[in-house]
Amino acid sequence: MSQNVSKTAEAAPEKNQVPWKERFSYSLSDFACNLSFQMVGTYLMIFYTDTFGISAAAVGTLFLVARIVDAFDGPFWGIMIDHTHTKWGKSRPYWLWFSIPFAVFCVLVFTTPNLSVTGKIIWAYITYIGVDVLYSAVNIPITSILPSLTSNPQERVTLSTIRQFMGTAGATIITGITLGMVAFLGGSTTSKRGWFIWALIVGIIVVLIFAVVFKNTHERVQTKSSRQSIPIKESLKALKKNWPWAIIIFINFIYWLGMQTRSQVTVYFFKYNMHDAGLASLVLSLQLVALVAVVLTPLTSKLIGKRNTMLGGMILACVGQLLLDLGASHLSVGMIVFATIIGYLGTGYVSGLIAVMLADAVDYGEWKNGIRAEGIVTSFSSFSAKLGMGIGGAITGAILSSTGYVANHAQTATALHGIEMNYIWVPLLGFGLSAIALLFYHVDGIEKKMQSDLAAKHAKENAEAE
Repeated sequence: MSQNVSKTAEAAPEKNQVPWKERFSYSLSDFACNLSFQMVGTYLMIFYTDTFGISAAAVGTLFLVARIVDAFDGPFWGIMIDHTHTKWGKSRPYWLWFSIPFAVFCVLVFTTPNLSVTGKIIWAYITYIGVDVLYSAVNIPITSILPSLTSNPQERVTLSTIRQFMGTAGATIITGITLGMVAFLGGSTTSKRGWFIWALIVGIIVVLIFAVVFKNTHERVQTKSSRQSIPIKESLKALKKNWPWAIIIFINFIYWLGMQTRSQVTVYFFKYNMHDAGLASLVLSLQLVALVAVVLTPLTSKLIGKRNTMLGGMILACVGQLLLDLGASHLSVGMIVFATIIGYLGTGYVSGLIAVMLADAVDYGEWKNGIRAEGIVTSFSSFSAKLGMGIGGAITGAILSSTGYVANHAQTATALHGIEMNYIWVPLLGFGLSAIALLFYHVDGIEKKMQSDLAAKHAKENAEAE
């Protein structure tokens, strides 16, 4: 860390706010990740079944196996971050080192080599696991760097809110225009050429954005722990009796299980249940309404606390799913649109706070156990999310297969019901269990004392280090 950065941090210890240029640059990290990975999460399953020619059952198994294997790379990257010490910091260098490999695999996963059915499945395993592992390499630093950008709790909420705003914008853009761009570039939404060219364009954009993120962010919060490598055994002590961390990790798992089943079956639902695939792009574009909740998150969390804000979001998400069932039962586009808006408002309050609560768990681990391990504590967010998404993908594949789904054909009543189960009821279960878990989260009540104790501890350590 340069002297200029250290002096800047010391010059404004009361506010410890991040300049707007850096705030925006940090938010672009999630914008880039969502441009690429939301395309994978939303469209890869239907790409595999309807374009590449892999059965729904095989895809479901692929998603489960690949995500379980890949889920364990999260702690690996966390340990690597805790052992990284460069002139650029601990987390920031990973954007420089891995953005290009990540973008390459984002293209490969939508590439369709002329192979046998077995060869296609092997190709899918290699490229899908590859894109997931490399996604962790660029995404985990987005969360692990947050405690190093500022120690101000409210500034963390602000940073996470701006990040989530841009992340939601990226997700909305990519999910809203992808089918249209694939059709424009290839002639139809099942065009192999269209998928490849569009993935290539997105990959190039992602690399350029990460270059900006790397250039304009700085790790300014330096502690005794952050200035030295932490042995794995020591870093794991940060998790001991860290109940806030355990609760958020569980929520991250079950929440993303529900989100994955809903997002990857959205196109199926509108293509087969509603008989209008074009509506999928419209409904996915409604993620824009989540930005309203994202913008209100700092104010809401300041008024009623982070836990209550996220809890309210989960409840709204549950209400949205119940209204979706009503709309699906009557094939009412209006009701489905209304239900989707309610649901996105709810998830808008949720997603931006997960990273903030994980940053709080870093502080809690240090406060409780004396060990500050940003990498290992935050990396489990990737592990839990990917495990949830993997199981969600397996559930989707299993339900579609068991109910008789056949790609590019009219579906039976049983198959249509299976699609509805994935779109409505599995996500509702995920949101409901998350809401229950939040009832046991009590960090908001001890945050002031925790931050005061840590500030005194860091000041003493820094004085001794001089």
